[in-house]
Amino acid sequence: MKKLLLLFVFAISTFTFGQEKFEKIDSLLTYLNSNNKFMGSLTIREGENVVFNKAYGFADVEKGIKADRLTKYKIGSITKTFTAVIIMQLIEEKKLTLQTKLNRFYPKIPNAEKISIYDLLHHRTGIVDYLNGDTITGQNIYRLHTKEEMINKITAYQPLFEPGTKHEYSNSNYSLLGYIIESITKKSYAENVQNRISKKAELTNTYFPQEKINSANNESYSYMFNGETWGKIEEWDNSIAYSAGAIISTPADLTRFMYALFEGKLVKPASLEQMKEIKDGYGKALVQFPFGERRFYGHTGGIESFRAVVGYYPTEKLGVSLIVNGENFNRNDIMIGILSIYYKMPFPFPVFTKIDAKELVKYTGTYASKDLPLKITVTEKNGELLAQATGQSAFPLTFKKENTFVFTGAGIEMVFGDNTFVLNQGGMKFNFTKE
Repeated sequence: MKKLLLLFVFAISTFTFGQEKFEKIDSLLTYLNSNNKFMGSLTIREGENVVFNKAYGFADVEKGIKADRLTKYKIGSITKTFTAVIIMQLIEEKKLTLQTKLNRFYPKIPNAEKISIYDLLHHRTGIVDYLNGDTITGQNIYRLHTKEEMINKITAYQPLFEPGTKHEYSNSNYSLLGYIIESITKKSYAENVQNRISKKAELTNTYFPQEKINSANNESYSYMFNGETWGKIEEWDNSIAYSAGAIISTPADLTRFMYALFEGKLVKPASLEQMKEIKDGYGKALVQFPFGERRFYGHTGGIESFRAVVGYYPTEKLGVSLIVNGENFNRNDIMIGILSIYYKMPFPFPVFTKIDAKELVKYTGTYASKDLPLKITVTEKNGELLAQATGQSAFPLTFKKENTFVFTGAGIEMVFGDNTFVLNQGGMKFNFTKE
């Protein structure tokens, strides 16, 4: 009897601690949301069991529709993992091989006779990224792009390097894989996602969208905080992100997808091992996320103002997915906080310091740079700084430390001096002087 009592007490203690860590994770996300730093949804899955699943903020700010655990979001480049799984299924069905060359499908694309399915999966083709390497495409992301138009665009690019010689991320690679999937199966990419993945893995809220976002269907818009309110970000046309980034899902479905993938429900173990092969930091639409001694497999994604990540740690069968639809804080820092709390590691909540408006006035004004053909105007409102570049929307600046402010959503850091500031972004520095 005494032994049974001890076991019962131990079970209660374990349950209590488990609840405490989830309550602290909830407190972190609630704190970020209440400070207008974050809107979105988090799921934590242990094996088959969802142990945390909660949404924060709004799916539709204008209509006052709050997000819930079934709210669906765009997942950006996590779509690539879905595409890679379908390709590996076709290889298992002997309809393709990793060595199959692109010229079997699109012989007019430069170097098509040298570019293999393997190269496409690993971003080793030398094909220009139509989203980030082509300003014409970037300016037209809101209109329909036909398959023929995209193929012609990709065909017109000059190769960046010899296929197979290096890694360079390019959405063009995964759009081509999507077109190849349609060519082989004689079915749309949307049908392939539904039949080959969603049905098999029992994903009830994952699909390739045929229409624009509709919050009446519990689909979420994405937003960026403008210093006062969350401003809606204009939608891209689904044809532009396509099989490289247009799928809609939920964090719960994404963790279930990864669990199904690693449990052999979608591809054979040998195919999974090939997907896990990391070369120059990238596998077959799988990357590794280190957290201490642990190595999670997964992918990240970004489209419009959506930011998504899913990770799976096979040893513990732990899946974690965070999707952000209101971005005003670094997603990676949020994930570090979530995992730190989950694994009982110290994590101090960020402090959002407001400075006296009189102190902020010295930073305000219009600044110009010899390095960039734009001006940045800095203003103060309600005790916060706002910055606005020529022809762009204003964005809030969060105090980091003395004379240093950041906008984590775009990875911007601004270090102020006397009538100057240095803008740090993407490893580059630009000097600005007040006019």
